[in-house]
Amino acid sequence: MSRDPLGDRPVLARTPPRSARGGPAAVAGGRARSVRSTWRQIDLGLLIGAFGLSVVGVVLVWSATRASAGGTAALKQLVALGVGVACAAAVTRRDVRTVRAVAPVVYVLAVLGLAAVVSPLGSTVNGSRSWIGLPGGLSLQPSEFMKVALAVGLAMLLAERAERRLRQRHRDVALAWVVAGIPVLLVLAQPDLGSALVLVAMSVVVIAAAGAPWLWTAAVLVAGAGAVAAAFLTPVLSGYQRNRLRAFLDPSLDPLGIGYQTRQVRVAIGSGGLGGQGLFEGRQTQGGFIPFQETDFVFSVAGEELGFLGAAGLVVLIGFIVVRCILVARRADAFGRLVAIGVAVWLGVQAFENIGMNLGLMPVTGLPLPFVSSGGSSLIASWVAVGLVGNVAATSRRERSPRALR
Repeated sequence: MSRDPLGDRPVLARTPPRSARGGPAAVAGGRARSVRSTWRQIDLGLLIGAFGLSVVGVVLVWSATRASAGGTAALKQLVALGVGVACAAAVTRRDVRTVRAVAPVVYVLAVLGLAAVVSPLGSTVNGSRSWIGLPGGLSLQPSEFMKVALAVGLAMLLAERAERRLRQRHRDVALAWVVAGIPVLLVLAQPDLGSALVLVAMSVVVIAAAGAPWLWTAAVLVAGAGAVAAAFLTPVLSGYQRNRLRAFLDPSLDPLGIGYQTRQVRVAIGSGGLGGQGLFEGRQTQGGFIPFQETDFVFSVAGEELGFLGAAGLVVLIGFIVVRCILVARRADAFGRLVAIGVAVWLGVQAFENIGMNLGLMPVTGLPLPFVSSGGSSLIASWVAVGLVGNVAATSRRERSPRALR
């Protein structure tokens, strides 16, 4: 402060012009401090858990494919991990208002991707038309990125009334279910029952958490039960998909296909014992007895080669990530809370289904294990979800920080 030359009143000193504060160098320094501040405010536990799980996934994919493909599959998984971490960092650095504003664009792009899959651009693998071929032998699975789009899309749509702690209007809930129903129908048309179930579970929980009337939730659950029954009783699914579901009840119905596969998976997990047969030493895994083990059944690699302790460690890591998402949701505003809840449901339901089908507790639906299974689309989408939750955590901490009040 300085003294007023015409009196004794103290006067606040004027803020020096930008050039006097150091010019471009000071601006660059401020940006660097902002970046460091953002990384200090994100949920480091979530990042460490996701990165550790992803590294374990690379090792398990390598073990499952080294006899047939050498290190090619593991290298692709490493590249996807690098892309996913970069995407998470970019999403975390965005202003939450930007994330909220681009949510409709992300949703529309994801829907267009799903529509492209069921067009001549899509390619069929194992009875499911879920991929778009890319140059260089790569492929893209739009249903994985639809999970990201639906999480932010529903949150954007329902956050306004949730922020004011108002019950959602019927027209708002109906619009939310239209937004959720379009991708669900497109995914079922592939057909991909597993991803459709994840999208429905996300939608039910997010819409209910936003304050929807309970009658909507009850009606959707009844409709979902009817859809599952229709999957068994009508030709809505392909023959390959129906065989997967029926073999869950009776493996002898498809002894040379999915029945054989599920039996070999149970043999692998059961032979692991407490400590496992040793990394790269599993008889079923290294013998190539389990088709597509690096994708749908990568959990069986952990069960056989790392044993009960290693497999349980995977479950604990996944549970830790889901719990961290829920804790972030508890501290966030309405939009961030709904996004974090959507991600928690997505990762939790998908992991439960994948591990359950490895243990024979759930039908085989082709869902990958988040962060672990081979597949670039799944891994990158999972890391984008981590970036979203990290963004929510950083925003919540900035708003609660005493500096935000200065």
